[in-house]
Amino acid sequence: MPSGVKGSFDFGYTYLVRANAVIPIESLTPRQIVAELDKYIVGQSKAKRAVAIALRNRYRRQQLPPELRDEILPKNILMIGPTGVGKTEIARRLAMLVRAPFIKVEATKFTEVGYVGRDVDSMVRDLTNIAVRMVEQEKTEEVRPKAERRAYERIATLLLDKTGRSPRSKRRPSSPLEAIIQALGQLEEAEEEPTTATSEDEPDRLARRRQILEQLRSGALDNETIEIEVEESVTPFVQVFSPQGIEELGLDTDMLSPFGPRVRSRRVVTIAEAREIFTQQEARKMIDRNAVVREAIQRVEQTGIIFIDEIDKIAGSGRTVGPDVSREGVQRDLLPIIEGSTVATKYGPVRTDHILFIAAGAFHTSKPSDLIPELQGRLPIRVELEPLGAEDFRRILTEPKNALTKQYQQLMTTEGVQLEFTDDAIDEIARIANEVNTRTENIGARRLHTIMERLMEDLSFEAPERAGERVVIDRAYVQQKLADIVKDVDLSRYIL
Repeated sequence: MPSGVKGSFDFGYTYLVRANAVIPIESLTPRQIVAELDKYIVGQSKAKRAVAIALRNRYRRQQLPPELRDEILPKNILMIGPTGVGKTEIARRLAMLVRAPFIKVEATKFTEVGYVGRDVDSMVRDLTNIAVRMVEQEKTEEVRPKAERRAYERIATLLLDKTGRSPRSKRRPSSPLEAIIQALGQLEEAEEEPTTATSEDEPDRLARRRQILEQLRSGALDNETIEIEVEESVTPFVQVFSPQGIEELGLDTDMLSPFGPRVRSRRVVTIAEAREIFTQQEARKMIDRNAVVREAIQRVEQTGIIFIDEIDKIAGSGRTVGPDVSREGVQRDLLPIIEGSTVATKYGPVRTDHILFIAAGAFHTSKPSDLIPELQGRLPIRVELEPLGAEDFRRILTEPKNALTKQYQQLMTTEGVQLEFTDDAIDEIARIANEVNTRTENIGARRLHTIMERLMEDLSFEAPERAGERVVIDRAYVQQKLADIVKDVDLSRYIL
């Protein structure tokens, strides 16, 4: 390999080690990426192929020498299709598949620079925040075994000190004078302790400590309560006026530690909760915060994905007069971000040259050609997603790992109800969804959510009283619950 050291891990990803940072690089082939997306998304093979190729090109770029690597820019994608056909889901599942920093933004929330509203740079800042949390979580999992051992030691010390106190120190004083006498007695005991405890009590203390540690590791004490001191950092927020309007700046107290404000409080928690709290505290001590930030910025710059939804809503129609701050103004501000620029974040400057941008829109009242020419040129890959029909709905209800029918079956098992859907019931649900979409607004697969919720309303309400029953939903049941609503167009517009 031209640069860096390449290493493979068990979970199917290839990592490239360069400049003391580990960058996750997608080693899956385009065919494997499409196969993974097929587990959750029905149809839309063109869109899946487009994102798979874009993802693989990132891996190919990383294999090139540095002088060529920086010259190859990502081929950004424009998805065109009605709502509810899977545009957002494809981008979201893609990011989950490759563990890349991912953010979804609505183009309509931004305004042109100089007007009150969110500026387009905020999407890069938000993406950087997400990447920092991702890397921090990964580093925490790496040091978790060692942090847990330290947490057990801290809990064992607390329990040992609690059980080793003298009876006189446990009794509450009844008067101020008694409190003074008791305090003086404790001071005398503290002065005598080094001579007596080390010589006689130390072996017994070590034996008790080993016994407590064994009980902690076995989970025998998980439900016991203990009083601990919790240190919580307070993140101050300051509202400032900027050229982009009012912005809320958060100070990163972890990077300012130990100067950042922290609040100490005593809480009574179970041993299991205390173990998790102490584990998190010890893990934070072992993690190099600066290394986390460096790796997070590198991940954003090399593997970040920004999904810009509703981009058709900022497509100019050409009929406006005067400044159009919510349409062409936003497009002109998006242009330098997509072309490649440097955005200042609280973690440092972030370059956007190699971030993959996926834009999506229905384009019902406008066309992709209504976008400004410069922005069109930065979205070279055009993919048109197909509308969904009854057969697609039937597959969506049964095939994906997170299919709606499977979700409702699992929800009902928590109430002790065994739920089954017959094939003719699924066909009827798909037919009704397609019919309602045809007669009213076409909202794609989202129609299935409204129909399924209406279908399951009575059973969801009665489920606690029907524990132990087996409920079969067939075509007749579906028609009984939904037939009247489907027949009445006005009613279906209101309910479905």
